[in-house]
Parts: sequence; C-alpha cells; structure tokens
Amino acid sequence: MTEDKQSLNFIEEIIKEDLETGKHEKIVTRFPPHPNGYLHIGHAKAICVSFGLADKYKGITNLRFDDTNPVKESVEYIESIRKDVKWLGFDWENEFFASDYFDQLYKWAIKLIKERKAYVDDSSAEQIALEKGTPTKPGIESKFRNRSVEENLDLFERMKNGEFLDGERVLRAKIDMASPNMHFRDPLMYRIKNVTHHRTGDKWKIYPMYDWAHGQSDSIENVTHSLCSLEFEVHRPLYNWYIEQLNIYPSRQIEFARLNLNYTIMSKRKLISLVEEGHVSGWDDPRMPTISGLRRRGYTPASIRMFCDRVGLAKRNNVIDVALLEYCVREDLNKSAYRRMAVLDPVKLVITNYPERKTELLTGENNPENSEDGDREIPFSREIYVEREDFKEEPQNKKYFRLAPGKNVRLKHAYIVHCEGFKKDEVTGEVTEIHCTYYPDSKSGSDTSGVKAKGTLHWVDANSNAEIEVRQYDRLFKTEQPDVGEEHFTEHLNENSLTVIPAAKAEIALANADDKQGYQFLRLGYFSLDKDSTTDKKVFNGTVGLRDSWGKKNN
Repeated sequence: MTEDKQSLNFIEEIIKEDLETGKHEKIVTRFPPHPNGYLHIGHAKAICVSFGLADKYKGITNLRFDDTNPVKESVEYIESIRKDVKWLGFDWENEFFASDYFDQLYKWAIKLIKERKAYVDDSSAEQIALEKGTPTKPGIESKFRNRSVEENLDLFERMKNGEFLDGERVLRAKIDMASPNMHFRDPLMYRIKNVTHHRTGDKWKIYPMYDWAHGQSDSIENVTHSLCSLEFEVHRPLYNWYIEQLNIYPSRQIEFARLNLNYTIMSKRKLISLVEEGHVSGWDDPRMPTISGLRRRGYTPASIRMFCDRVGLAKRNNVIDVALLEYCVREDLNKSAYRRMAVLDPVKLVITNYPERKTELLTGENNPENSEDGDREIPFSREIYVEREDFKEEPQNKKYFRLAPGKNVRLKHAYIVHCEGFKKDEVTGEVTEIHCTYYPDSKSGSDTSGVKAKGTLHWVDANSNAEIEVRQYDRLFKTEQPDVGEEHFTEHLNENSLTVIPAAKAEIALANADDKQGYQFLRLGYFSLDKDSTTDKKVFNGTVGLRDSWGKKNN
C-alpha cells in the first residue's frame, strides 16, 4: 500500500479508483436535505463530506431539497438551509428540488405498473404493517397484489387526481414479501396527501416516498457518488433495484457513520419538540446543536469544518465527545478573537494614592496571536471594578495569589497594586469596596519598581465602561445519552443550561462590538455579540471556556 493510499479514507479510495479507471470523468455529489427543520451539526458533517470530496477531486455538488412531504415543509426551512451551507463555506453547482422530478417519477411509476412491478393497495397502514411480517417471519401478500394492470393504472390516475382521501390507497412496488430485507417487502412508492405543495401548488394529490424519489433523483442528476449516513445502508438494495428496473443512470450510494455527539440529540423530530414546547427560545437558541444555534453562540465555520475533519469518515457508528467540538472552536478563536476585559460580578476597587481626577489611556493588544490586528486604548483611573471572587478577606490557601489584605497583584496592562483593606455592608456583611495603593513605577511594559506580584487580574475602569448582558451556557442535557433509556428525553434537560448576568461591566471598547468578530474575555472565555443587542446595551453569548478538557485528555 502506497503512502498516498494510506492517507485516503474509504470513500476517497473509491472515488480515486473510479477516476483512474475512467468509470467517471467528473465526480458529482449531492446534499439532499428535507426542508422540514433547521440543519444541525450532524448535517454539517454530511455537508463537509459531500462538498469537500467534490472540491478535492474537482467535481461538483448539487443542493437538492427533498420536498416530498408538504405537510412538514416550509420556505423558512429552505432559506435557512441555503444560509447554513453558504455560511459553512460551500457553494453548490446546481439547486434542485425533488418536486422538479414529480412528472418523471409519475411516468416511471406507470412503467412499473405496466410491467406488473407495482400495484395499488387499498389496505390500511395498520394492515400493511401487520402483513409485512418480521425480520424472522415472512410477510403476507396483500389481497390487492394481483390486480390487473388496467385497474392499477385507473386507480393510480384517480389517486393523482384527488378522488380519494388521505390514507385510502397507496402505490407499492411488487418485489418479495419473503425477503430477509424488510425494505424489499413491497415497499410504498406513493401515498395520498391532499395538501398544497409550496412549489407545485395543488397539482399533485400523491407524493413519492423517500426510497422512490431519492435514487431516481440522483440518477436524473447523474450523481456519481450518493453519500449518506449509515442508517441508509439497508435501503441501498432497494435504491439499486429501482434504478435497475428503470434502466437509468446507475448512481452509486455509499454510506458512512453518522455523527453522534454526547450530551446532544440529533433527531429533528425531538429538536422540533424542544422548540414547540418552549424548552429553548427557538431553532437558533445557542444551546441547540443546530448550525444556526452554533453560529449564534459564536462558533466559526472554520471550527466546524475542523471538527468534521478530525472526526473523519468511518464505517461504524460511534459517539463523539462534545469536548472535541469545543476544542476546535477554542483553537480557531484563539487565532482570531479580540482580547477584551469584562467583570461579571463587579466589586469596586479604589486606588487611594492615584490622583482623583486623572484618567490615563493604557495600551492593550487586540490579539497577541496576530500583530496586524493592532492595539486598543484602555481607560484607567482611581476607581476600577474587579471580580468579587478575586478577593478574599482571609485566604486559607498559601497558593492564593489574588487580592487579599497585604498582598500584591498586577492589574492586566496596568500597575501592581497592594491591598490595604476593604469596606463591608453592615447589614449583609458583603464586601462593597476594596482599598489598594499602587506602585507608580510598575506600569506594564515599563516596570522599574522592583516589586513582585504572582497574580494578574483583569479589571474594568469604573468611570469609562460599557454595561453588558452576558449569557453563559452549559450543556442542554445533563446526561451523556439523553435519548437512550426509558425516560422521555426532556427529563434529562439541564435546568441550569442558561445563566443570565444582566449587568456585567466591560471595557469601553466593547460598546462598539461587531457581531462578525469573536472576543476573548480575559480569564473568562470566548464570547460573541448576540442579535438581541441594542444600541444602548450589548448582549454577549458565552461560546466556550478557556479550559480544554478534550485536548488534555487526548494528547
């Protein structure tokens, strides 16, 4: 095995061989989402695979909306899917809809009826399910299975014309009711739905099932490699059977392991229930695994692509640690995020020997990882805010290097201060003010004081700052596999998944924060500007903390 082949995943090996043998001159892939909800992180992997492989081998990818169930579909979902794919950094060669092919699919269905390979069944859904048997028990042939071609053609046309109620009849393929593959036991091809379609209006009263529409749509588009997740592996024989019976372009379906994350659900049906039942604020709630939710939380396209690349392609399903996703966004934001200071639980610190009316402008790097991002000015005066948890009246730990009476600390970008004392509220006993003196010769970058300080604290000027709202997020579920077990998945919701801090203090530069820019709040984590922000008050979402649990565990 060559070094080149060793570096290829199993799908790349197939594509490479197909190109080298001349089976295909150009690779054509597709991404075919159902427009019945918002895309999630699992779809992001599918997008990266289909678009990424086409890009790598100089092929093309089609975006095809599988709009075969008008009951659950909407234009809102279509628009959100387009936005998500483009935001991830990909573009499609062609945009198609399965509904583009309704006329052709209908003609092919008639062809199979004429060849006695499809029939109209009047049985109820319950009866069809009962007669289908089990994986170890053969099914029972429907009493309508041997209708004449003429009767089937007449009934099928009347189904199309809307003469029957929903569920009254279906069209089924006639294959093998004893097949060990349950999908071969006379699968449904069409069902009646007297519903207006968002594109075809009231033209159709019948709509194709997934297995009937999918492979034929691939074939019409000359898709060379139809890449999908592993649960469709058992559908592949039927996919091939339809193509063979119709003698059309032989698209090839290839399956790979779907993306499963711990502490997360991927079921679109369950995600819809989270939205509709009010457990989250919407599809783009930053706690949701949707691409729109991740985007709102501050995840970057590059971080999601990095994550999908690190997960890789496998032939077996497994559960990925969500900490890997957090690691990837942390890695990416570290390179691009602007550094700022914010104090979430402020307590005032007074520098008693600093001039009362003086304010000086200190300098801080926007991003130490990229000097081209320049510097920003940070106001500093006699009164500042520090984190309440950064002060202790009587620290018990000898390794405590933050504020306490008699201790020195450095203020980031500023001076070393010495804690002299504090004031407390007589009723609550809460510390209301910390008193310090500073060493004038200890300014960062030009320190000649000779004074030492083992700890460095972030702070915000009390006279020139921005009051911001901060939303901190934890995992939406408190158990690793919330959709496994007897309990309803909502019983595993984490009641502490959102913490709102309505009046944090931030350095004044954040008053002009940009929603296209990520921020690192020093010592706190990475944050992004939320769409709920106003001119008067900025709202920031916590993207990810500074600590990396995945990288430490896996290096």
